[in-house]
Amino acid sequence: MHHLCIAIDGPAGAGKSTVAKEVARRLGIVYVDTGAMYRAVAWLALRHGVSPADEQGLIRLLRQHELRFERNGHGMFDVYVDGANITSELRTPEVSAAVSQLSAHPEIRRILTEWQRSFSRSQSVVMDGRDIGTVVMPDAPVKIYLTADIRERARRRADELAAKGFSVSVEELLHSLRERDERDTSRACAPLRRPDDAICIDSTDMTVDEVVERILSIVRQVHHG
Repeated sequence: MHHLCIAIDGPAGAGKSTVAKEVARRLGIVYVDTGAMYRAVAWLALRHGVSPADEQGLIRLLRQHELRFERNGHGMFDVYVDGANITSELRTPEVSAAVSQLSAHPEIRRILTEWQRSFSRSQSVVMDGRDIGTVVMPDAPVKIYLTADIRERARRRADELAAKGFSVSVEELLHSLRERDERDTSRACAPLRRPDDAICIDSTDMTVDEVVERILSIVRQVHHG
């Protein structure tokens, strides 16, 4: 298959990364977890005591530390900071709490957007995030907006965290998802919105496999006219 870019946007907890990973695996192309890039910056900030509200402090951190994204054997990227693989440390509740705030900074977004674009120019990718179809890859031939009912998103996130040993109630997650949605959609720089030419998929009552199949059928339609 020739150079292929698939953009998947949507709110927190809609299942974007799970679906994007599987779509990439089935197509034999790279999955770029843009959220992991922002989480790596959040991890750095927490590690070095820099507030996620301090944009200049965050930029200094990015200059002082080497952030590297290397493709692993599973068609995904591992995240390295100063040579250490920190991928498994990026999904903690502390990192999640910091990431939405720092991702609103225009200069941080500009730096990471450039990294993301360079990946999409050099290889076929599936990329998920909040502004992929609108800002990062506005020319992507396949754009998906993946959403789900907020209670269902909270339930999925609780299950995901429980599997990693974190116990967080659905009600607590519902509250934080509402706040996150509000921040993500109202921020001045690259807010979350549905791209005009995206196909909307509501995954509330769908299995992961059903969503993946739906996206693969859209890819086939686009590439075979």
